[in-house]
Amino acid sequence: MLMGIELWTEKYRPRTLDEIVNQEEIVSRLKEFVKEKNVPHLLFVGPPGTGKTTAALCLAHDLYGEHWRDNTLELNASDERGIDVIRTRIKDYARTIPLGEVPFKLIILDEADNMTSDAQQALRRTMELFSRSTRFILIANYASKIIEPIQSRCAVFRFQPLPKEAAKDRLRYIAQNEGVKVTEEALEAIWVESEGDLRKAINILQAAAALRKEVTEEVVYEVLGKISPKEVREIIKLAIAGKFLEARDRLRSYMYSYGLSVVDVLKMMHKELLSAKLDLNIDEYTRAELLDLIGEINFRLVEGSDDEIQLNALLAKFALIGSKSRRTA
Repeated sequence: MLMGIELWTEKYRPRTLDEIVNQEEIVSRLKEFVKEKNVPHLLFVGPPGTGKTTAALCLAHDLYGEHWRDNTLELNASDERGIDVIRTRIKDYARTIPLGEVPFKLIILDEADNMTSDAQQALRRTMELFSRSTRFILIANYASKIIEPIQSRCAVFRFQPLPKEAAKDRLRYIAQNEGVKVTEEALEAIWVESEGDLRKAINILQAAAALRKEVTEEVVYEVLGKISPKEVREIIKLAIAGKFLEARDRLRSYMYSYGLSVVDVLKMMHKELLSAKLDLNIDEYTRAELLDLIGEINFRLVEGSDDEIQLNALLAKFALIGSKSRRTA
């Protein structure tokens, strides 16, 4: 088991482009840049945890070999996003001469979509002035937050979330190497809760492994501080069946045990109502009514309504809708 601040996400990060999986088209194009030792400015776009930063570091490693750290400056633009950083640190680094055979250095700007508009305008000019000695790799979750002049100067690479089985295989590989037992139900729960973010999935696995020797579905939800989807489905079924007080008491118990807010509960109910695993024997119109009700209650809470009153109103309305559905069936 890893100790201290060392994380599995860093320990099991791919080191070369050959180790990256399920991004074949992107890896193929990046390998051509390495082969020709000629890289344009790059813009990596995609959801969190899909390998954007890893791909940038692997490109640097394959391009410079053992000198990759000397020729690469990595900055997190969410921390250092002001115009002063562009005018000082980045510009000073861009002026320096690269080491080795490759005639340029790399500057990796992670979370570039968090940079201020002024900083992006300054960066655009810097990219023009030092294009011979420096290449930029900008990493962003949302391309729309990068100004058009910068986008037009970059080759854009769009990263897709990893498929479920590829993510599960990676988690199994990590668990095997760390001597952790993990069940298939736990892997499914981790995948659902990570929402395609492999970095988040690895962190959940590590946290669960630190809590118990065998990682099960129950352990995953315990470490996340959430009630399981099965428990949420039971509450919805009780309410729909007209057992309002029982549903309310059980939900209260879960909320106090896990420290949940009503908004957390609404999100989980919304997800489960759209899940194929929830069999309520209701028509699609009734299901749509329930989803619309959750949206209305969520709006009331955002506007400052009382949590307890809105929770009771939600379950009571579920019971009324369920009763109407049974009468018309």
